[in-house]
Amino acid sequence: MTRVTMGQEVLLVNPWLALTPGDDPAERIRQVGRAHERFLAGEQRPPTMRPVVAESWARSAAHIRADATAPIDLADDDLEAYRSAHPLSRVMPIFRDLLGGLAEDGDHILAVCDEHGRLLWVEGHPSTLRGAASMNFVPGARWDEAHAGTNAPGTALAVDHALQIFATEHFSHPAQRWTCAAAPVHDPGTGRLLGAIDVTGGDHLANPHSLALVRATALAAEAYLRGVGPPAQRPQVAALGRDEARLAVGGKPIRLGRRHSELLVLLTVHPEGRTGDQLGFDLYGDDVNPVTVRAELSRLRRILGPELLDSRPYRLRAGVETDLGTVARLLDAGRTAEAMDAYPGPLLPASDAPGIVRLRRRLDDRLRAAILGSADRRLVQTWLNRPWGGDDLEMWQAYAGLMPRDPVAARRVAALTREYACNVSATWP
Repeated sequence: MTRVTMGQEVLLVNPWLALTPGDDPAERIRQVGRAHERFLAGEQRPPTMRPVVAESWARSAAHIRADATAPIDLADDDLEAYRSAHPLSRVMPIFRDLLGGLAEDGDHILAVCDEHGRLLWVEGHPSTLRGAASMNFVPGARWDEAHAGTNAPGTALAVDHALQIFATEHFSHPAQRWTCAAAPVHDPGTGRLLGAIDVTGGDHLANPHSLALVRATALAAEAYLRGVGPPAQRPQVAALGRDEARLAVGGKPIRLGRRHSELLVLLTVHPEGRTGDQLGFDLYGDDVNPVTVRAELSRLRRILGPELLDSRPYRLRAGVETDLGTVARLLDAGRTAEAMDAYPGPLLPASDAPGIVRLRRRLDDRLRAAILGSADRRLVQTWLNRPWGGDDLEMWQAYAGLMPRDPVAARRVAALTREYACNVSATWP
């Protein structure tokens, strides 16, 4: 709470509310609008702004212009598949029960986004939805701060707190006719941010009741998720950035050694099944020993159990979620930044099995090509800052092209060029 002195009276003001007691909404809109103009003209932090809004403007300005419109990330079947599998789909009845009345009155919109700011559900009266669609406030659109600027659901995710954004407090001009209140929703078991619940409408939303209502709705959803527990999950395999794969079946972790990790990964990318000879070639190349392969597969079957691993051919009975599959799907969808976020490192980096080496190179090459093709300075920099990317000459050259005045990039390109030239000379016959 912030202390505000009015004569002899001291009021405690909630910094997450858009208006303080006694504010004239129309005057506040004009005042904030002028501050927004000064900010865009170069004034770093207008003194009349709420700190949460001023800080959000600064974050937004680093990514977008004030006339930007939120992009569409998901559509049609991709959107339907994604949101039906999202944890927040289980609490949509709660959202509709507690906030659906507002969405049906013709003046408000109920919206739910995921942890990346993608709108999954946007519901309300058709006429209100048409108005919101003019600024791409529609299912599948990306409303985090980096893509849509300051707004209640995007900023609630950024600061992990319920808040209101009032009219001209929005960074993007197309959104400034709206006022919204949003609250983040968390996984009660892990604390992980799942997304946010939002109510959008007119200036009358800038009151303490709307903020309390969305906050209470978020808490009710979290309480429900705590009671029902996690949904049944397919077996999950994590093999990126680690020498031994981690398998979880029904939430129970199973420890795997190096060879069993390699076999499991190979089986996940061949759901149709593989013969013992095929797996042996993937593991050992031409130096394959059929007896050794059969022994490894027999031990793996004892670890996994016959309900998971079948034979003749060897295949996994259940569908398996893998981290390498997640990265590949994100790349297929053109979502390079999310693929980079989901990529903790190369596939089983210590493995020299030919089949694993091929998979590793294929995924790395796809991700590198997508990053280079994006010409996104932040993505290139993220790759270079990772342990495996520090000596990537091509990526340093791309970064130097994007940041021509950065002396560190120029020096690093020169040093790596000399180093690689020396290595070639040393191995030349």
